[in-house]
Amino acid sequence: MLDQKTIDIIKSTVPVLEQHGEAITKTFYELMFKNHPELLNIFNHANQKQGRQQKALASTVYAAAKYIDQLDAIIPVVTQIAHKHRSLGIKPEHYPIVGEHLLLAIKEVLQDAATEEIIDAWAKAYAVIADAFITVEQGMYEAAENQTGGWKDFKNFKVEKIVQESDCIKSFYFKPADGGEVTDYLPGQYISLKLTNIPGQQFAHIRQYSLSTSPNKEYYRISVKREDEINDKPAGVVSTYLHNEVQAGDIVEISAPAGDFVFEENNGKSVLLLSGGVGITPMLSMLNHLADKNKQSVFVHAAINGNVHAFSDEVKQISQNNEAITSFFCYEKPTDLDKEDKRFDKEGFITADWLKNIVKDKDSIVYMCGPVIFMQAMFEALIEAGFKRENIRYEFFGPAMELKEPAHAK
Repeated sequence: MLDQKTIDIIKSTVPVLEQHGEAITKTFYELMFKNHPELLNIFNHANQKQGRQQKALASTVYAAAKYIDQLDAIIPVVTQIAHKHRSLGIKPEHYPIVGEHLLLAIKEVLQDAATEEIIDAWAKAYAVIADAFITVEQGMYEAAENQTGGWKDFKNFKVEKIVQESDCIKSFYFKPADGGEVTDYLPGQYISLKLTNIPGQQFAHIRQYSLSTSPNKEYYRISVKREDEINDKPAGVVSTYLHNEVQAGDIVEISAPAGDFVFEENNGKSVLLLSGGVGITPMLSMLNHLADKNKQSVFVHAAINGNVHAFSDEVKQISQNNEAITSFFCYEKPTDLDKEDKRFDKEGFITADWLKNIVKDKDSIVYMCGPVIFMQAMFEALIEAGFKRENIRYEFFGPAMELKEPAHAK
């Protein structure tokens, strides 16, 4: 446990972290990768370039400082990050490296303001925080390895088949290369793919993809959107490799399922599944599970048009075969064929008024996933439509973020 003097010093740095947090974490990553380039085999390069990893770490460091005397308050954050760390293969030996370079970054950014007393306090605090992560992650590693069909770190899987779901989304089915069992997972969880042979890439690339079907003992399925080059945004290294190069029969390294954005069992409330674009993937896993449970649910999905909308037939079939489930599609720019075939229920964007009309139970538990801009808009629409903030669950693809409360809700 930390002494009161250390706690007081850490809390006194909260305003500084709020102001300089991202500068510190940006410097931290630059220093760490310069001194330990081998860690680029673990970290997501794209999130580094976009600045999302820096923002996420800054937010975590800020929260840790703010609640340093009551770390139980950030256990949800620790758990969420620990799931990602376990799926990436972060180990206890990595934490001293992170701690060393975090302190170096604090010194470099704050300069004279980073007194010896502050650095010593942060060294003590980091040791406590790191121990919390290591303990939680150790339990996750053991659980992943000890379950039926479980394994440690990464395991070889064979690509069983590939299915084109839309113009930009493909599904990949994986079975264990050794012919062993497929471990169970919770609806909403993800797996990590480790790719070490992408042409022109010096380091391995690890990406996390939601499992896009309900738990089963036969295979894992992920559904990947091809990220093409748009303006200044480069094409996705991993998604384009998967779409253009990977074929049935290939071997891919996969980590055991992880993640805490999961369907909550034993909850009597009805459910709203709300997704945009490829954010449909964890929703599909939950939808199939809800169908099996015959649970009252509404499924709402937004896409640009029918050409890029994946799994529309699968969702329609589920809702048609289950009276407890209704589904709605919203197309931003429907094609003429979309209109002719009546493939969608609303043109334009999902609005609060529309949600009010199609979801009668505003006390529903909401699960939401999609692009950041979509989720922020939906968060505001849900609050405006009368859904309860405490009932809204969401997941970002990539580093965790916080959605901003609507101005009228403050």
